[in-house]
Amino acid sequence: MTTVVLWLFIVAGTCHSVLCSEDHLRDMDSFISAVEQAEDSNPDLSPLALVRRLRRTAGHEDPLTLHFLGASNNISHTHTSVFNTTLFGFFDKAIHHFVTDRGEERGVVLTQDGTTVAIAPMLLGIEVGLKAKLEGTPPLGMFPLTLAKNLGLSFLSLQDFPPAQRLGPDGCWDNLTNPRVFKLSRVPTLATDALVNGGMDGSILGMDLATLAPSEQPGKLSEVLKGYYSHVLEGQDLGVVSSHISPKRREISQALLGTLDTQRQVMETLYLVWRLEDTQWIAKDTGVEKAVRDGMLEFVHRYWDCPPIIPRCHWGAKPYRGSPFPLALPLPFLYIHHTYEPDRPCHSFRQCSRSMRAMQRLHQEDNGWADIGYSFVVGSDGYIYEGRGWHHLGNHTRGQNPYGYGVAFIGNYSSSLPSWRAGACRPTSPSTGTISWWTLRFQETPSY
Repeated sequence: MTTVVLWLFIVAGTCHSVLCSEDHLRDMDSFISAVEQAEDSNPDLSPLALVRRLRRTAGHEDPLTLHFLGASNNISHTHTSVFNTTLFGFFDKAIHHFVTDRGEERGVVLTQDGTTVAIAPMLLGIEVGLKAKLEGTPPLGMFPLTLAKNLGLSFLSLQDFPPAQRLGPDGCWDNLTNPRVFKLSRVPTLATDALVNGGMDGSILGMDLATLAPSEQPGKLSEVLKGYYSHVLEGQDLGVVSSHISPKRREISQALLGTLDTQRQVMETLYLVWRLEDTQWIAKDTGVEKAVRDGMLEFVHRYWDCPPIIPRCHWGAKPYRGSPFPLALPLPFLYIHHTYEPDRPCHSFRQCSRSMRAMQRLHQEDNGWADIGYSFVVGSDGYIYEGRGWHHLGNHTRGQNPYGYGVAFIGNYSSSLPSWRAGACRPTSPSTGTISWWTLRFQETPSY
């Protein structure tokens, strides 16, 4: 007998502003608000049952997910009432990940830290963790479901391309205050930056839930998400924050997953996918292991060793005045500065973006320059902000601009040190012409 799932409309006729529009806001705050509405409408629904309902809404029933998590309707509760039509439509669009022919990435949201996250892998990691907590078992499937599958398939599908082109890209939102459309910066891989961010977040949140003390019960899903995505530093140095929050995703996920033999884990995940889908013949490709090995080296460097670079479009940069002058790559030097003005460090995406816009306005309007002078700018929020970037001549070090990149730390550090969190690195790349790699960590007073 066919099982019929009944969707009873608990709050029919109720419509909340962020959810009513067909073209709803795509930010994490809106997603959390929708989760809260679902929880309020179904107070007896456990976090695990809610996450499974969300998976069912998005139609995520692929063989690998079923292998580790089972069917999404496999819930011990007998609840049939979950979402009204508005919530159902919102979650369907918010979670279902794909890229349109126009390069618009769907199923992603903008977070308060300025990064873009795919919801689906994040929820899969949470479900793995909740399932492990409930059953008292290890969180089986955490890495395969959150990261390994997407990474492995991306490496394999693009094995004829350089490793740097097998991951990403990032993109730009149409509006940072009311984000609705996210446009990728180039042709997508199967592991976009948003999918990787979501996978790292899912691994972190899922492991947190799986390792709760036996006497401790998981909190509401909305509270888990708020604690991770909505933390406010309020002038704190990011390094003193002990809780797991999104600006620290790279550091935390590396600590959790870096001890694994990630190359072997990705290979095992691919073999499992092929077995479940009856496509074992793909494993006969002699280039698979090399593609995975090279791809994981690039992944570790790009997403674990280095902080993310916030693109110009995300901090609200104005256009370059005139035509930028190209650098003669590669460059041998790196010049370190502090901004002096703004004289205070910034501890959030909003603060740092505001500082970037103020600097660009100062450099363009008062100094008469074509753009912000620095190649890159470092905030105390753990992120790097793109100035003139890798390819264009800056205006940062008198007489030396053609020979190196100029990197500035936001704040006046004439008598104090920048946050130890501030840092960056970059691999040698003939295509970008960057120096072999550079890392900035302050163990002693820097020279300006």
